[in-house]
Amino acid sequence: MTPRMEGFLFLAGFGLCIPAANWLIGNAGTVCVPNGPCLVPVAPGVMAPSGVLMIGLALVLRDLVQRRLGLGWAFGAVIAGAALSALLAPPALVVASALAFLLSELADLAVYTPLQKRGLVLAVAASGAVGLVVDSAVFLWLAFGSLDFMAGQVLGKAWMVLAALPILHWLRGRDAARGIA
Repeated sequence: MTPRMEGFLFLAGFGLCIPAANWLIGNAGTVCVPNGPCLVPVAPGVMAPSGVLMIGLALVLRDLVQRRLGLGWAFGAVIAGAALSALLAPPALVVASALAFLLSELADLAVYTPLQKRGLVLAVAASGAVGLVVDSAVFLWLAFGSLDFMAGQVLGKAWMVLAALPILHWLRGRDAARGIA
């Protein structure tokens, strides 16, 4: 498969993360809070809204879209993702979902872009860390007027970023063997 085709697969995955996150937060979890999110455990005694897993994955996939298709595609994906998030989010969460997505992905983009030449794993880890904190703070504050689930949000997204790092390390090695910078 060509790097460009891989890029379009990453782009499709990125796009699918958005409706999945919006659906999960209102429909799937070990407990659903009345007039609040459905929650999943992310560590012993730490709960988070269930959409965090997909948003953590989206942060990684956005970086891979940029690596394969370029900055323009990545920026376009962020704008399209924010619009899609606004269209698909539950009505009470539209602004929080769209704005958190837009700001976190732009923060991720700003950190990833200068670091990508130094190493894919470092770039994804650093940009993911920044993006997940921005997303968590903005979403929780706008959606619920509280940062009560901040630790869970950050941990849930961090688990997804960390889970992707071995795959990214392998991808970087494969790219080097194929002569892809």
